Amino acid sequence: MEALISTLFLVLCAGLIFVALLGSLIRIVPEFQRLVVFRLGKVIGAKGPGLVILIPVVDRAVTVDLREQFREIPQQTSITKDNAPIGIDFLIYWRVVDPVDSVVQVRDFVSAAVGIATTTLRAVIGDILLDDVLAKREYINQALRVKLDEVTERWGVKVTAVEIREIQPPRDVLEAMTRQMSAERNRRALVTEADGKREAAVKVAEGEKQAAILKAEGEKEAAILRAQGEREAQILRAEGFTLALERIFSVARTLDANTMTLQYLDALKALGASPATKFVFPMEVTRLVTRLSSLVGNAGARAGEEGMTSGGSSG
Repeated sequence: MEALISTLFLVLCAGLIFVALLGSLIRIVPEFQRLVVFRLGKVIGAKGPGLVILIPVVDRAVTVDLREQFREIPQQTSITKDNAPIGIDFLIYWRVVDPVDSVVQVRDFVSAAVGIATTTLRAVIGDILLDDVLAKREYINQALRVKLDEVTERWGVKVTAVEIREIQPPRDVLEAMTRQMSAERNRRALVTEADGKREAAVKVAEGEKQAAILKAEGEKEAAILRAQGEREAQILRAEGFTLALERIFSVARTLDANTMTLQYLDALKALGASPATKFVFPMEVTRLVTRLSSLVGNAGARAGEEGMTSGGSSG
């Protein structure tokens, strides 16, 4: 019984050893990883992806991740060109382009990249004024990325981006910036108010101008209409006078001398009835008297003739 237990124990140990050897012999590498294989301490290259067979004890593999990674750099205090202390924290993004160099050329490229980033940041900020640091964030990002990439290229690592997350200026500078922003907001408010008043005044002036133009046009049209009305009224009055004169002239042409004589007699009768003591007679009165005498004579002659005619007929 003891021999059976010992045999089973040995078989189990052998199985475990076999599984361990098999695990170290066969490795399955995913697409985003590579195995840097050292055979008896010498690099034989990067293996993967897929199935990789290693020689136990002889081969040693180091796994390298090819995916893009990032590292947060804690706030670093730097001195600007005008000797102002400023705190900056940023992010670094990188990816491995050569797995062998990333293992052989540097022991821990992540820590090395962080160290290079902090020293490079101080060098870049030292060449820039404080106002430019606050205004040229993209320029600082680009400068840091280029300088880091120059160093990490020999490690088989590509720095893809550097992004400044926060810039913390000194307290007095921050207070001055706050006052400046407040003054700028007040200035913009005053400018906006002045622009509004100016536009309102322009609108009012334009409205008054349009009103004056419309009023003048209305008065002009009214004057034109009045002039046209007066002209038409004068034309109508003239036409009325013309018609009246034509009527008088047509009536006057129908009058004979006897009718005029009777008119003169009526006028003399009116003068005789007047209480005035002085009379002014026109020159035509003598002609009127002569005409009256002839009329009377003619009337008497006609009466005599009529009497004789009557007597002869009675005899």
